Amino acid sequence: MFSVTLAEIIAEFKLVTLTSGADTPEGVITHTDINRPALQLAGFYDYFDSARVQVIGMVEYSYLQKLDQLSRSQTLEKLFQHKIPCMVICRGLKPFPEMLLFGDRYGVPVLSSDWNTAEFMAESIRWLKVQLAPRVTIHGVLVDVYGEGILILGESGIGKSETALELVKRGHRLVADDAVEIKRVSNQTLIGSCPELIRYFIELRGIGIIDVRKMFGVQAIKVTQSIDLVIKLELWDSSRQYDRLGLKEEYMELLGNVVVMNAIPIRPGRNTAIICESAAINHRQKKMGYNAAQALMERHQAQAFQG
Repeated sequence: MFSVTLAEIIAEFKLVTLTSGADTPEGVITHTDINRPALQLAGFYDYFDSARVQVIGMVEYSYLQKLDQLSRSQTLEKLFQHKIPCMVICRGLKPFPEMLLFGDRYGVPVLSSDWNTAEFMAESIRWLKVQLAPRVTIHGVLVDVYGEGILILGESGIGKSETALELVKRGHRLVADDAVEIKRVSNQTLIGSCPELIRYFIELRGIGIIDVRKMFGVQAIKVTQSIDLVIKLELWDSSRQYDRLGLKEEYMELLGNVVVMNAIPIRPGRNTAIICESAAINHRQKKMGYNAAQALMERHQAQAFQG
């Protein structure tokens, strides 16, 4: 299980710490979801996930405002007793004295934000999903080709890095070489990046390490990229039948998500970089509703019917 510190979320969303103690409270967050404790303030704690960040918006604030001091004190103490990671008061609303009292008593940071409640929840959930996403590091290359994230896989020495370098020379962008860290941020989206230690470097056998950013400029690199297509490089096998039409798509599973995969046989004379460019454009066309193989089959069937 991954986690982010309260210091990170405070810095990301420019939150202000209202409780006493350190300016940057200690503690970690391990859940991507955010909770508005309206039902809890009304006394319903069944199925309450106390590990989530608790957000106070105008609805919760107005409810607390209508309670008398004793009832408000009892209500808030019960919430803070559950050891919530923190409480964020949105819209720049002034905290009730009881919030600060119980925050200090139970070690729960009370934070303030000027953000609209709905906007803060949406942005914080999106950010937490990325930070806490399941992840895996695999051996491969990730490049941005015409806006499509192409993950190039294959055995060591087959030419992945050389292909990436040629794509960079042709105006595309390198995300990662050798090690690709993949995060599953949703059921449909995988985000790839490079470990910071080797970011922007490519290893070329016979030459050594080159720095893509220094050689080709910042326009040749990218920090993160969604993974839209997997290209698996294979040595040409004359005994194998390769797909020549592309009517049926192959898929690869990564962290539970499926991604379209093209197996590309490699032999002397084949320009792998141009093949990757063509695969990226063809994949984008399919997403936009045009399938060249299907169009050819329909044309062939129409001609046969006319004959």
